[in-house]
This record gives sequence, C-alpha cells and structure tokens, in this order.
Amino acid sequence: MPGKSIGECGVKGVVIAAGRGSRFQETRESKPLCPVLGRALIEWVILSARQAGLRDFVVVTGYAREKVEPHLRDLALREGITVSFVFNDEWEKENGLSVAKAENLAGDKFALLMSDHIFDPDVLARLMAQPVGRDETILAVDTNVTDHPTVDLDDVTKVMVEDGKILAIGKTIEAYNAFDTGMFLGTSGLFRALEESRKRGDFSLSGGMRILMEGRKARVMDVGRGFWIDVDDERAREKAEALLAARGASLPASGNQKS
Repeated sequence: MPGKSIGECGVKGVVIAAGRGSRFQETRESKPLCPVLGRALIEWVILSARQAGLRDFVVVTGYAREKVEPHLRDLALREGITVSFVFNDEWEKENGLSVAKAENLAGDKFALLMSDHIFDPDVLARLMAQPVGRDETILAVDTNVTDHPTVDLDDVTKVMVEDGKILAIGKTIEAYNAFDTGMFLGTSGLFRALEESRKRGDFSLSGGMRILMEGRKARVMDVGRGFWIDVDDERAREKAEALLAARGASLPASGNQKS
C-alpha cells in the first residue's frame, strides 16, 4: 500500500463505464460486471484505485446502468468508499463524450480510469504522485511495444512519445513507441480540449489528447514493468485470470482496511 493517501487530498477517481462492450455482447449482459477471478471487472478497477489511495469516485454509466449502479452502491457501502454517478445518455458515441459528462463532478485534478483496464495499484500511485501543470494531462504509457504479453495490437491505442510528451496518439497510427494503458492524471484542461475536439467532429478521448498535444500539454509517464491489461473480450478475460493467478494476485483488499 502506498504510504500517502491520495484520497485525503480531495482527488477523485473518474471511471468510464458507459459503453456496451460489443465484443462481450454475446456472452455478457454488462461488461463492467463481467467476473474476473470471482469479482466484477469494475470492482478490480475501483478497489485497485482504492489501494492506490483514492476513496471518492465518479462513475459515468450508460448501457446497463440499471445493473451497474446498484452493484456499485452496494460496493461503496461494503468498502467504505464514495461513489457518485453521471449518466451518459449518448453512450453509443465515442468515449470522449463519457469523459466530458464527468466535468461537473471531477474537480480540477482527477485520476481518469477505464472500467475494463486492470492495473497494478502501484502504477496508479506513481501516476498520481506526478507533478502536473495547469491544463496538462499525463497518460500512463507502456514503452514495451515488442511481443507485449497483454496487448491486442489490433485494438490497443498506440502513442508516439518524444521527450516525455505525446507527438501522436490513435489506434491506427503506423509509427509508435508506446501503448496507452487507460490511466490518466487529468486536469480541467482536458474537458476544454474534449470540447474543442467535438467541435472538430472527433468525440474520442484520443481526440482530446490530440488537442492538448498541439499545446504541448499532453505528457506521459512510463509504467515500466508495472502490470496492466485491457479486458476487452472473453479471450482477454481468460488471459487476465491466468496472469493474475500466476502473479499470485488475490481479490483487491477491502476499502475498510486502514491505510
């Protein structure tokens, strides 16, 4: 457990859980509630963030909100955390719109997380400890781009990095030297960037990062050997279970444990 409790500094965790998860559609009613080693996928995200020090969460829901929200209300009661909800009624659009919906609750600085990315709490703790300038956003990236054990090259968002700043980002860019891990340290400048991106017709989170990139406000932190995996389909779920078991991982510790 990290020594400093980030949550006590007033920083919130913003978790995006609005999409349908079409690659799970045939086998799962709700992607965030998909079980991984006996616990819902989104619980791994929230409780790992809890281990990193966060206690206050904003969850953006959309598809299957009637299942996801009650589940997380129960989780909050059990684990001693606070969970607020924002509903994205345009959840079928790209993920940048879901991020934008959290603006009124996120605060000036926040951890932005995806409900389908499992990660090592220490990686998030390191990200949260990074100094971040006004209007900047820091993306946690993985620079191991050769034969990565958890990455689906056809689906992962790729990043070109130089001197700690993003030069290009997207799923289809040809030149890249890092992968997007789905963990961000954001500021209010991200919401303004997403608004500008929408004006240009791009509703994606990567679109917002490209706007920040133009002003050299999009930075990175390398996760090094830190573990992360995007659980985007049944095959990835099975891989996540196998890798977590091999690492000796257990269910995330209860939030009721004292730091």
